[in-house]
Amino acid sequence: MLYDKDIREPLFEFLEERYGKVRILEEKQMGRSRADAVMVTEDALTGIEIKSDADTYARLKRQVRDYDRFFDRNLVVVGSTHGSHIGEHVPDWWGIITVEQWGREIDFYVLREAAQNPSVDWKGKLGLLWRPELVRIQEINGMPKYRDKGKRFVIDKILERVQKEILARQISEELFERDYTKIEDVIREYRRGRR
Repeated sequence: MLYDKDIREPLFEFLEERYGKVRILEEKQMGRSRADAVMVTEDALTGIEIKSDADTYARLKRQVRDYDRFFDRNLVVVGSTHGSHIGEHVPDWWGIITVEQWGREIDFYVLREAAQNPSVDWKGKLGLLWRPELVRIQEINGMPKYRDKGKRFVIDKILERVQKEILARQISEELFERDYTKIEDVIREYRRGRR
């Protein structure tokens, strides 16, 4: 029986081989759920839900709703015990990857490619960025700073001014560059600049 911890690292290697330049962000809060992982590619965010052989579908309905708000595409990665039934529990646009263990090797099989999510909420997607990352997007696009305005206001203004195809690449670039070791300094510097 494969557990989540057994699947993660081999899965991330498989995704890097398959998609090329990617960055994997683990345990990303989104709405009332937490994405097991987010795969950042040059122009899209893909939510990844892992259902090991030990998992159930108890929370999956709510998770699907939350994933569909935030990500351009979504994948569910399932142990072999779920492989034949998972398609009944996720929308048609979700990709499905099954995982099996053969001796010491772990193999992945793409049952269904992920398609474009028709339900993505760009406000939710932009909300995944930190405020200093939004500021860089504003600067790149020649927008006012809106220093005294909140994050929601800024997101609305970005969506009014920037084409989604361009914005998708800019969001990915910010997430590729994100440095979790410096976040306190980045936020402190941003707040200092607002005063």
